[in-house]
Amino acid sequence: MAGQVRWGILGTGSIAKCFAQNLKKSATGVLAAVGSRTAESAQKFAAEHGALAAHATYDALLADPNVDAIYISAPHPLHAEWSIKALHAGKHVICEKPLAINHAQAMAMIEAATLANRALMEAFMYRCHPQTARLVELLKSKAIGDVQIIQATFSFKSGFNPTSRLWANELAGGGIMDVGGYTVSAVRLIAGAAVGKDFDHPNHVSGTAKLAPTGVDEYALGTLKFTSGIVAQVATGVGANMENVIRIFGTEGKIVIPDPWLADRTNAPQGKIVIHRKGQAEEIVIPTDLTSFTHEINTFDDAVLASKTQAAAPAMTWDDMLSQARTLDQWRAACGVVYAMETDKGYPSVTVSGETLTVKSGQADDNQHAPMNYLTIPGLDKKMSRLVLGYDNQQTLSHTTVMNDDFFEKGGNAFDTAWLYGGGLQERLLGQWIKLRGVRDQTIVIVKGCHPPHVDPYSLSWQLKQSLERLQFDRADIYMMHRDNPDVPVGEFVSVMNEHVRAGRIKIFGGSNWTLARVDEANEYARKNGLQGFSVVSNNFSLARMVNPVWAGCVSASDPDSRAWFTRTQTTLLSWSSQARGFFLPGRAAPDKLDDREMIHCWYADDNFQRLERAKELAKKHNVSPINIALAYVLNQPFPTIALFGPRQLNETRTSLPGLTVKLTPDEMKWLNLES
Repeated sequence: MAGQVRWGILGTGSIAKCFAQNLKKSATGVLAAVGSRTAESAQKFAAEHGALAAHATYDALLADPNVDAIYISAPHPLHAEWSIKALHAGKHVICEKPLAINHAQAMAMIEAATLANRALMEAFMYRCHPQTARLVELLKSKAIGDVQIIQATFSFKSGFNPTSRLWANELAGGGIMDVGGYTVSAVRLIAGAAVGKDFDHPNHVSGTAKLAPTGVDEYALGTLKFTSGIVAQVATGVGANMENVIRIFGTEGKIVIPDPWLADRTNAPQGKIVIHRKGQAEEIVIPTDLTSFTHEINTFDDAVLASKTQAAAPAMTWDDMLSQARTLDQWRAACGVVYAMETDKGYPSVTVSGETLTVKSGQADDNQHAPMNYLTIPGLDKKMSRLVLGYDNQQTLSHTTVMNDDFFEKGGNAFDTAWLYGGGLQERLLGQWIKLRGVRDQTIVIVKGCHPPHVDPYSLSWQLKQSLERLQFDRADIYMMHRDNPDVPVGEFVSVMNEHVRAGRIKIFGGSNWTLARVDEANEYARKNGLQGFSVVSNNFSLARMVNPVWAGCVSASDPDSRAWFTRTQTTLLSWSSQARGFFLPGRAAPDKLDDREMIHCWYADDNFQRLERAKELAKKHNVSPINIALAYVLNQPFPTIALFGPRQLNETRTSLPGLTVKLTPDEMKWLNLES
């Protein structure tokens, strides 16, 4: 591949033809193959554009050893699936915009690119044109002072056709997803350049739209606000003609870009930026003999040939692409645009990559090959993964499925949720995912209730019933009383829990944030009365000492007396905040880093900073990160432990897994905890 990138084009539509035509003008790229859904279409395209090979299926294209990179030009709903498949096949990928239907899919695509060590870029070709680079230079040099307001529009009028890709709900149609992404990508770029960054992410997004009968946006307006104080107005549509222009207003003038999107597919118009200052207009011409599409190909090829997975800004970097997808999600949500494929009734039964959900890293009982490892808890009929996915932050079914699918594929089978979380949203989402994927018999779900102010046996019972209804379960694998109420005799809690065990509503139970003295009292009551006692306890346990409780009523088990109790009783500890809520992440905590109030309140102490420094030193020895050492400390105790963790992004799950494989010696454990 020295000096040249061999391209395969997936799809044979009009934008694919545009890519092929502009590829001919590239000094680094050559069209090696095309893939279509039919042999006739592929052969016709190959003949017209000089492809060396024509494949009758997309899979055949991805299997072609003479192809280095794939251009994805399929309809919107297929972008994520075929990009991931191409990356799995070892190909670099340019994917047409939008990168994905939503942020969750985009996250899965970037995770696939990370694991494959291949380049991935969203095809906003105007970002690669020298006009855009010149604009960034002007903004960073304060050519119009401080930027205050940005206006960006990309819209056109087409006749309504419910089956066309522009208007069909099942094809993710509408203005926002077709050309609205240009406006969002531009204002985020401009807002970032204005403050010296590659891009910025809005801290507030609002909008409104006129919806077509298919539920997609016919035309839409949006407002984006940034922490810098910059406000942007964006407008788009597939059913309305507007002036496609960018205007930037600053404290010392304004900039107008009359042709911001540079969308001419055959000609190479000169770039032009008009600066208005002190009553005068200055026109800056940016000459070029290439279209923005050829610039895009060259930009991407340069990254591939330099063995880089991301092209340099202002082209779309991975963080930029994730910000883009998240912002589009927020704009659509504000406008009420929902695609059937994102709902529980229309959501695909397969993963984003189009596969049936399975454990990919070895079977659940094959610890030798799986990155996950497992623990047997008496009373459960299956082994439990020693990482449990905490379920207190999910907001959409799309995010839920991507996070859960990934965790399950990595061997994770345990999930932790509660009646309280999200007003029931988290339980409903988890239940929807389990039903959608058909994995109830392969998963272990921790259900929690009995949270202040409802800490009593009666409240526990109605909350359990409601939790099971939300989850669409008959029974909870593990039920945790979220808090204790010392004013209630412990026997009343034990008795009602046993009623639910006998009724088949739960298998085993325990307490979260219960003192160990009360657990002893509960188990003694159970022993004397021939009842089932606590099988598990879920208190905070981590390498970092919890200086102040994260929430009122929290109980920690990290002290020597608690560790001695667990060692003596061999009770399984389900540790929450097992990694001290990110205290051991690089750059997250330091004595002079004072921007995170919760981190300071809960974990800042001299002894914890000493533990952090020792974790860093031990991480170098084991060739992992300090956060992995923190997890390993929890999992290498002389009593059974399981760690609850709460990743928000896929990379947080991946980067936690190495902690499962680190074996710490007793001396290392003592040294880490400042005991030697």
